[in-house]
Amino acid sequence: MKVLIGVDGSPLSLDTVRMVGQLIDPAHDEVAIYFSPADLQRRLTSQPATVVRGAAAALFAEARVLLPTEFAKPVEMITSSVPAAAGILESATGWRADLVAVGARGHGSLERLLLGSVSRAVLHGAHLPVLVVRAAPPESTGLRTLVCHHPDSAVAVTTTLGQMHWAETATGKVLGVAESMLAGPLPAWLEKRARDPDTAAIAQAWQQEHDDEVHDLESQLQAFQDGLPGCFQHEPPVVLEGNPGDRILEQARKDQTDLIVIGRTPTDTFTRWLLGSTSEAVLTHASSSVLVVPVEKQN
Repeated sequence: MKVLIGVDGSPLSLDTVRMVGQLIDPAHDEVAIYFSPADLQRRLTSQPATVVRGAAAALFAEARVLLPTEFAKPVEMITSSVPAAAGILESATGWRADLVAVGARGHGSLERLLLGSVSRAVLHGAHLPVLVVRAAPPESTGLRTLVCHHPDSAVAVTTTLGQMHWAETATGKVLGVAESMLAGPLPAWLEKRARDPDTAAIAQAWQQEHDDEVHDLESQLQAFQDGLPGCFQHEPPVVLEGNPGDRILEQARKDQTDLIVIGRTPTDTFTRWLLGSTSEAVLTHASSSVLVVPVEKQN
C-alpha cells in the first residue's frame, strides 16, 4: 500500500503522521510526505527562500521521525507550487497512492461545511480512500476502530482494510443500521389499534417486515465481518435501528472509538454532502478520525 500524507507543520498534521504509522507495515508499504512550500512561503513572507527551504526540510525531518524507522523503500518528500489541496490530489495521482491522509481541525463548523478546507477539498476530489485525522492515535492502548457496513460499499471497505496493517493490540467492531421506514418496533399508535382485524393485519405485516430486515442485515454483517482482518473478528456485529448517521456517532462515542471507517457510495453526490448523507454526518460531527472509502459508480 502507498500512503500520501499531507502535512503543514501543525500539531494535527503530525498526529496524522503518527496515525499512519500505526496502520502501515514498513516492510511492504510506501509512504510519501507532502507539503506545499507556497503555503509555507505565505507564513514566512519576510524570510528569504533559503529559510523557507530550510523550514521545509526541517518539517520533513520532524514528520519522518514519527514513522517506523525501517522501510523497505525510503520515505519520499513531495512538494508542489500549487495550493495544498490541489497539490495533494495531483501528487496522489502522480505517485499512484492507494490512500491519502490529512488532518482536519475541529468539526461541526458551518464555515467548514460551506467554505471548505484542505481536508474537505481532498475528500471531494479524491477517487481513493481518504483518512481524515482529528486526534493523535492512542499510545497506551491499541487503536479502536468501528467499521460501518453498507451493502454498496462492503467490497471496497473490505479491500481497503485488508491492505492496511493492524497491530496485535488493535480492536475492531462491525456496525450495521436498519434504516427502512418499517425498521424499529411496532409504533404505539398501531399497537393500540391492533384489536381491529384490519389494523392487526397491518401490524403483523409491519412486524414481519421489520424482523425480516433485521435478520437479513445480521446475515450481511456476518458475511462482511468474515472478510475483514483478524482484529475485527473478536466481537459479534452490532445491529442498530434508525438514522445511520446518528447511530454510528452514538456507537462511536459509547466505545470511545479512535477511527470510524465508512463507505461513500455513488449516491453521495455533492448535493447529498450538503444536505446530510451518512458519510457527511459522520465527518461533520464525529470527534474521532474517519476513513472514507469511495465506491466508484458502475456504468
